[in-house]
Amino acid sequence: MSGVGDGAGAATHRPRRTLSAGYVLRKLLSALAMLLFVTVVNFFLFRVLPGDPAKAFAPRGRNADPEALRELRDRLGLTDPWYTAFGKYLRALLQGDLGVSFSQHAKVVDVIGERILPTVLLSGTALVLAAGIGVWLGARSGWRHGSRFDRVASSLAVTFYSVPEWLLGLVLLVLLNKYGVFPARGMSDPRTTLPAVVDTLWHMVLPVTVLTVVYVAEYSLIMRSSMLDERRADYLATARAKGLRDDLVMRRHALPNALLPSMTLFFLSMGFVVAGAITVETVFSWPGLGLLTFDALRGPDIPLLQGLFLFFSAGVIVMNLVADLLMPVLDPRVRAS
Repeated sequence: MSGVGDGAGAATHRPRRTLSAGYVLRKLLSALAMLLFVTVVNFFLFRVLPGDPAKAFAPRGRNADPEALRELRDRLGLTDPWYTAFGKYLRALLQGDLGVSFSQHAKVVDVIGERILPTVLLSGTALVLAAGIGVWLGARSGWRHGSRFDRVASSLAVTFYSVPEWLLGLVLLVLLNKYGVFPARGMSDPRTTLPAVVDTLWHMVLPVTVLTVVYVAEYSLIMRSSMLDERRADYLATARAKGLRDDLVMRRHALPNALLPSMTLFFLSMGFVVAGAITVETVFSWPGLGLLTFDALRGPDIPLLQGLFLFFSAGVIVMNLVADLLMPVLDPRVRAS
Protein backbone atom coordinates (compact mmCIF):
# COMPACT_ATOMS: atom_id res chain seq x y z
CA MET A 1 0.00 0.00 0.00
CA SER A 2 2.85 2.34 0.85
CA GLY A 3 4.33 1.76 -2.58
CA VAL A 4 1.03 2.63 -4.22
CA GLY A 5 0.69 5.69 -2.05
CA ASP A 6 4.23 6.80 -2.81
CA GLY A 7 3.68 6.28 -6.50
CA ALA A 8 0.47 8.25 -6.43
CA GLY A 9 2.16 11.03 -4.50
CA ALA A 10 5.00 11.13 -7.00
CA ALA A 11 2.57 11.09 -9.89
CA THR A 12 0.66 14.04 -8.50
CA HIS A 13 3.84 15.88 -7.66
CA ARG A 14 5.76 15.55 -10.93
CA PRO A 15 3.39 17.54 -13.19
CA ARG A 16 3.65 20.52 -10.85
CA ARG A 17 7.34 20.78 -11.72
CA THR A 18 6.77 20.89 -15.46
CA LEU A 19 5.44 23.50 -17.85
CA SER A 20 2.65 22.80 -20.29
CA ALA A 21 3.52 22.96 -23.97
CA GLY A 22 0.78 25.53 -24.46
CA TYR A 23 2.28 27.86 -21.85
CA VAL A 24 5.76 27.61 -23.37
CA LEU A 25 4.39 28.15 -26.88
CA ARG A 26 2.44 31.24 -25.77
CA LYS A 27 5.52 32.75 -24.18
CA LEU A 28 7.69 31.99 -27.23
CA LEU A 29 5.15 33.53 -29.61
CA SER A 30 4.83 36.57 -27.37
CA ALA A 31 8.62 37.00 -27.36
CA LEU A 32 8.80 36.65 -31.15
CA ALA A 33 6.00 39.18 -31.60
CA MET A 34 7.79 41.64 -29.33
CA LEU A 35 11.03 41.10 -31.24
CA LEU A 36 9.26 41.80 -34.53
CA PHE A 37 7.76 44.98 -33.10
CA VAL A 38 11.19 46.09 -31.87
CA THR A 39 12.65 45.40 -35.32
CA VAL A 40 10.10 47.69 -36.97
CA VAL A 41 10.58 50.43 -34.39
CA ASN A 42 14.33 49.99 -34.66
CA PHE A 43 14.28 50.87 -38.35
CA PHE A 44 12.02 53.92 -38.25
CA LEU A 45 13.16 55.42 -34.95
CA PHE A 46 16.70 56.20 -36.03
CA ARG A 47 15.63 57.49 -39.43
CA VAL A 48 14.17 60.58 -37.76
CA LEU A 49 17.27 61.49 -35.74
CA PRO A 50 18.72 64.94 -36.50
CA GLY A 51 22.02 65.16 -38.30
CA ASP A 52 23.48 63.85 -41.54
CA PRO A 53 24.88 60.31 -41.23
CA ALA A 54 26.81 60.76 -44.48
CA LYS A 55 28.98 63.40 -42.80
CA ALA A 56 29.85 60.91 -40.08
CA PHE A 57 30.84 58.35 -42.70
CA ALA A 58 32.72 60.70 -45.06
CA PRO A 59 36.53 60.76 -44.71
CA ARG A 60 36.56 64.55 -44.22
CA GLY A 61 33.44 64.57 -42.05
CA ARG A 62 31.51 67.83 -42.04
CA ASN A 63 34.04 69.43 -44.40
CA ALA A 64 33.40 66.91 -47.16
CA ASP A 65 32.55 68.07 -50.66
CA PRO A 66 28.74 68.44 -51.18
CA GLU A 67 28.86 66.38 -54.37
CA ALA A 68 30.78 63.62 -52.60
CA LEU A 69 28.19 63.69 -49.81
CA ARG A 70 25.34 63.26 -52.31
CA GLU A 71 27.06 60.28 -53.90
CA LEU A 72 27.71 58.81 -50.47
CA ARG A 73 24.04 59.19 -49.47
CA ASP A 74 23.02 57.34 -52.62
CA ARG A 75 25.54 54.57 -51.98
CA LEU A 76 24.43 54.16 -48.37
CA GLY A 77 20.78 54.02 -49.37
CA LEU A 78 19.88 57.17 -47.43
CA THR A 79 17.95 58.56 -50.39
CA ASP A 80 15.87 55.41 -50.95
CA PRO A 81 12.12 55.52 -50.18
CA TRP A 82 11.37 54.19 -46.70
CA TYR A 83 9.69 51.02 -48.00
CA THR A 84 12.68 50.18 -50.20
CA ALA A 85 15.12 50.81 -47.37
CA PHE A 86 12.98 48.78 -44.96
CA GLY A 87 12.88 45.83 -47.34
CA LYS A 88 16.66 45.89 -47.70
CA TYR A 89 17.00 46.15 -43.93
CA LEU A 90 14.83 43.08 -43.29
CA ARG A 91 16.59 40.97 -45.92
CA ALA A 92 19.99 41.85 -44.50
CA LEU A 93 18.80 41.21 -40.95
CA LEU A 94 17.61 37.71 -41.84
CA GLN A 95 21.10 37.02 -43.18
CA GLY A 96 22.72 38.22 -39.95
CA ASP A 97 23.98 41.40 -41.57
CA LEU A 98 23.47 44.56 -39.49
CA GLY A 99 25.21 46.77 -42.01
CA VAL A 100 28.42 48.78 -41.88
CA SER A 101 29.14 51.34 -39.19
CA PHE A 102 29.41 54.86 -40.61
CA SER A 103 31.97 55.95 -38.03
CA GLN A 104 33.92 52.71 -37.47
CA HIS A 105 34.04 51.69 -41.16
CA ALA A 106 33.52 48.07 -40.12
CA LYS A 107 30.67 45.59 -39.91
CA VAL A 108 28.28 46.41 -37.08
CA VAL A 109 28.31 42.79 -35.92
CA ASP A 110 32.10 42.91 -35.54
CA VAL A 111 32.06 46.30 -33.80
CA ILE A 112 29.48 45.14 -31.26
CA GLY A 113 31.26 41.82 -30.77
CA GLU A 114 34.49 43.57 -29.80
CA ARG A 115 32.73 45.55 -27.05
CA ILE A 116 30.62 42.80 -25.47
CA LEU A 117 33.31 41.33 -23.21
CA PRO A 118 34.23 44.61 -21.42
CA THR A 119 30.56 45.34 -20.72
CA VAL A 120 29.81 41.80 -19.55
CA LEU A 121 32.88 41.93 -17.30
CA LEU A 122 31.88 45.26 -15.79
CA SER A 123 28.13 44.81 -15.52
CA GLY A 124 28.24 41.10 -14.70
CA THR A 125 30.62 41.65 -11.79
CA ALA A 126 28.44 44.45 -10.42
CA LEU A 127 25.27 42.39 -10.84
CA VAL A 128 26.64 39.35 -8.99
CA LEU A 129 28.00 41.48 -6.14
CA ALA A 130 24.79 43.47 -5.90
CA ALA A 131 22.62 40.35 -5.86
CA GLY A 132 24.49 38.85 -2.91
CA ILE A 133 24.79 42.05 -0.87
CA GLY A 134 21.33 43.36 -1.73
CA VAL A 135 19.55 40.12 -0.87
CA TRP A 136 21.36 39.90 2.48
CA LEU A 137 20.61 43.52 3.38
CA GLY A 138 16.98 43.32 2.26
CA ALA A 139 16.32 40.03 4.06
CA ARG A 140 17.88 41.24 7.30
CA SER A 141 16.12 44.59 7.06
CA GLY A 142 12.70 43.07 6.36
CA TRP A 143 13.04 40.42 9.04
CA ARG A 144 14.01 43.04 11.63
CA HIS A 145 11.39 45.53 10.54
CA GLY A 146 11.49 48.73 12.59
CA SER A 147 14.95 48.12 14.04
CA ARG A 148 17.82 50.60 13.78
CA PHE A 149 19.43 48.41 11.13
CA ASP A 150 16.22 48.48 9.09
CA ARG A 151 15.88 52.26 9.32
CA VAL A 152 19.49 52.93 8.34
CA ALA A 153 19.60 50.33 5.55
CA SER A 154 16.27 51.42 4.07
CA SER A 155 17.20 55.11 4.15
CA LEU A 156 20.51 54.45 2.41
CA ALA A 157 18.85 52.20 -0.17
CA VAL A 158 16.23 54.82 -1.05
CA THR A 159 18.92 57.52 -1.24
CA PHE A 160 21.28 55.61 -3.53
CA TYR A 161 18.41 54.30 -5.65
CA SER A 162 17.40 57.92 -6.30
CA VAL A 163 20.89 59.15 -7.21
CA PRO A 164 21.71 59.06 -10.96
CA GLU A 165 24.55 56.71 -11.81
CA TRP A 166 26.52 59.39 -13.63
CA LEU A 167 26.36 61.72 -10.61
CA LEU A 168 27.56 59.01 -8.26
CA GLY A 169 30.38 58.26 -10.69
CA LEU A 170 31.46 61.89 -10.82
CA VAL A 171 31.44 62.11 -7.02
CA LEU A 172 33.70 59.06 -6.78
CA LEU A 173 36.01 60.53 -9.40
CA VAL A 174 36.36 63.76 -7.44
CA LEU A 175 36.82 62.07 -4.06
CA LEU A 176 39.07 59.15 -4.97
CA ASN A 177 40.79 59.94 -8.24
CA LYS A 178 42.01 63.25 -6.82
CA TYR A 179 44.48 61.31 -4.71
CA GLY A 180 45.40 58.91 -7.50
CA VAL A 181 44.09 55.90 -5.60
CA PHE A 182 42.27 54.34 -8.56
CA PRO A 183 42.51 54.94 -12.32
CA ALA A 184 39.65 57.03 -13.69
CA ARG A 185 39.62 56.17 -17.38
CA GLY A 186 39.76 53.15 -19.64
CA MET A 187 40.19 49.46 -19.01
CA SER A 188 43.98 49.26 -18.90
CA ASP A 189 47.12 51.36 -18.80
CA PRO A 190 49.86 50.54 -21.36
CA ARG A 191 52.47 52.17 -19.09
CA THR A 192 51.76 49.97 -16.09
CA THR A 193 54.09 47.28 -14.82
CA LEU A 194 51.20 45.32 -13.30
CA PRO A 195 50.03 42.04 -14.84
CA ALA A 196 47.19 42.54 -17.34
CA VAL A 197 44.56 40.88 -15.13
CA VAL A 198 45.49 42.96 -12.08
CA ASP A 199 45.54 46.14 -14.16
CA THR A 200 42.05 45.44 -15.52
CA LEU A 201 40.69 44.65 -12.06
CA TRP A 202 42.24 47.88 -10.75
CA HIS A 203 40.50 49.89 -13.48
CA MET A 204 37.20 48.15 -12.67
CA VAL A 205 37.05 49.32 -9.05
CA LEU A 206 35.35 52.70 -9.54
CA PRO A 207 32.79 51.81 -12.26
CA VAL A 208 31.91 48.50 -10.58
CA THR A 209 31.44 50.33 -7.27
CA VAL A 210 28.99 52.77 -8.86
CA LEU A 211 26.91 50.06 -10.53
CA THR A 212 27.00 47.81 -7.47
CA VAL A 213 25.79 50.54 -5.11
CA VAL A 214 22.84 51.36 -7.36
CA TYR A 215 21.88 47.72 -7.90
CA VAL A 216 22.31 46.88 -4.20
CA ALA A 217 19.79 49.60 -3.39
CA GLU A 218 17.30 48.13 -5.86
CA TYR A 219 17.76 44.52 -4.74
CA SER A 220 17.58 45.35 -1.05
CA LEU A 221 14.34 47.30 -1.42
CA ILE A 222 12.71 44.47 -3.39
CA MET A 223 13.97 41.85 -0.95
CA ARG A 224 12.85 43.87 2.08
CA SER A 225 9.33 44.23 0.69
CA SER A 226 9.16 40.52 -0.08
CA MET A 227 10.44 39.58 3.38
CA LEU A 228 7.88 41.85 5.03
CA ASP A 229 5.13 39.91 3.26
CA GLU A 230 6.59 36.53 4.22
CA ARG A 231 7.20 37.29 7.90
CA ARG A 232 3.43 37.56 8.44
CA ALA A 233 2.71 34.15 6.88
CA ASP A 234 0.98 31.50 9.00
CA TYR A 235 3.50 28.76 8.21
CA LEU A 236 6.22 30.71 10.04
CA ALA A 237 4.17 30.59 13.24
CA THR A 238 4.01 26.82 12.82
CA ALA A 239 7.80 26.67 12.39
CA ARG A 240 8.30 28.71 15.55
CA ALA A 241 5.86 26.48 17.43
CA LYS A 242 8.12 23.53 16.60
CA GLY A 243 10.88 25.22 18.58
CA LEU A 244 13.06 26.47 15.71
CA ARG A 245 15.28 29.44 16.46
CA ASP A 246 14.32 32.73 14.84
CA ASP A 247 17.37 32.77 12.55
CA LEU A 248 16.59 29.24 11.35
CA VAL A 249 12.97 30.17 10.67
CA MET A 250 14.21 33.02 8.52
CA ARG A 251 16.87 31.07 6.62
CA ARG A 252 15.01 27.79 6.09
CA HIS A 253 11.45 28.98 5.58
CA ALA A 254 11.00 32.70 4.96
CA LEU A 255 14.10 33.37 2.85
CA PRO A 256 13.49 30.78 0.06
CA ASN A 257 9.99 32.13 -0.61
CA ALA A 258 11.04 35.77 -0.28
CA LEU A 259 13.85 35.18 -2.80
CA LEU A 260 11.50 34.52 -5.72
CA PRO A 261 10.80 38.18 -6.64
CA SER A 262 14.53 38.91 -6.41
CA MET A 263 15.31 36.01 -8.74
CA THR A 264 12.90 37.42 -11.29
CA LEU A 265 14.52 40.83 -10.92
CA PHE A 266 17.96 39.25 -11.39
CA PHE A 267 17.06 37.76 -14.77
CA LEU A 268 15.36 40.95 -15.91
CA SER A 269 18.37 42.97 -14.76
CA MET A 270 20.65 40.84 -16.93
CA GLY A 271 18.80 42.20 -19.94
CA PHE A 272 18.66 45.81 -18.78
CA VAL A 273 22.09 46.00 -17.16
CA VAL A 274 23.99 46.43 -20.43
CA ALA A 275 21.85 49.35 -21.53
CA GLY A 276 21.94 50.77 -18.02
CA ALA A 277 25.74 50.94 -18.06
CA ILE A 278 25.81 53.60 -20.80
CA THR A 279 26.25 56.54 -18.42
CA VAL A 280 28.78 54.76 -16.20
CA GLU A 281 30.90 53.59 -19.13
CA THR A 282 30.82 57.11 -20.56
CA VAL A 283 31.90 58.73 -17.28
CA PHE A 284 34.79 56.29 -16.83
CA SER A 285 35.60 55.87 -20.55
CA TRP A 286 35.11 52.12 -20.20
CA PRO A 287 35.42 50.61 -23.72
CA GLY A 288 32.14 48.69 -23.70
CA LEU A 289 28.77 48.80 -25.38
CA GLY A 290 27.64 51.76 -23.28
CA LEU A 291 30.43 54.03 -24.46
CA LEU A 292 29.96 52.71 -27.99
CA THR A 293 26.29 53.73 -27.85
CA PHE A 294 27.19 57.22 -26.65
CA ASP A 295 29.69 57.65 -29.50
CA ALA A 296 27.18 56.32 -32.04
CA LEU A 297 24.57 58.86 -30.90
CA ARG A 298 26.96 61.73 -31.56
CA GLY A 299 27.33 60.74 -35.23
CA PRO A 300 24.63 59.77 -35.67
CA ASP A 301 25.82 56.35 -36.79
CA ILE A 302 22.46 54.87 -37.81
CA PRO A 303 23.54 51.27 -38.64
CA LEU A 304 25.47 51.02 -35.38
CA LEU A 305 22.61 52.52 -33.36
CA GLN A 306 20.16 50.11 -34.96
CA GLY A 307 22.41 47.17 -34.17
CA LEU A 308 22.91 48.25 -30.56
CA PHE A 309 19.22 48.93 -30.00
CA LEU A 310 18.31 45.54 -31.44
CA PHE A 311 20.97 43.82 -29.34
CA PHE A 312 19.82 45.49 -26.12
CA SER A 313 16.15 44.84 -26.86
CA ALA A 314 16.77 41.19 -27.73
CA GLY A 315 18.65 40.77 -24.46
CA VAL A 316 15.74 42.16 -22.46
CA ILE A 317 13.22 40.00 -24.35
CA VAL A 318 15.28 36.81 -23.90
CA MET A 319 15.86 37.40 -20.18
CA ASN A 320 12.19 38.20 -19.69
CA LEU A 321 11.33 34.93 -21.45
CA VAL A 322 13.73 33.02 -19.19
CA ALA A 323 12.12 34.58 -16.12
CA ASP A 324 8.62 33.73 -17.38
CA LEU A 325 9.59 30.10 -17.97
CA LEU A 326 11.45 29.67 -14.68
CA MET A 327 8.98 31.27 -12.30
CA PRO A 328 6.18 28.67 -12.72
CA VAL A 329 8.75 25.94 -12.07
CA LEU A 330 10.12 27.62 -8.94
CA ASP A 331 6.92 29.03 -7.47
CA PRO A 332 3.77 26.86 -7.13
CA ARG A 333 1.67 30.01 -6.69
CA VAL A 334 2.52 31.10 -10.22
CA ARG A 335 1.65 27.65 -11.59
CA ALA A 336 -1.69 27.77 -9.83
CA SER A 337 -2.52 31.17 -11.30
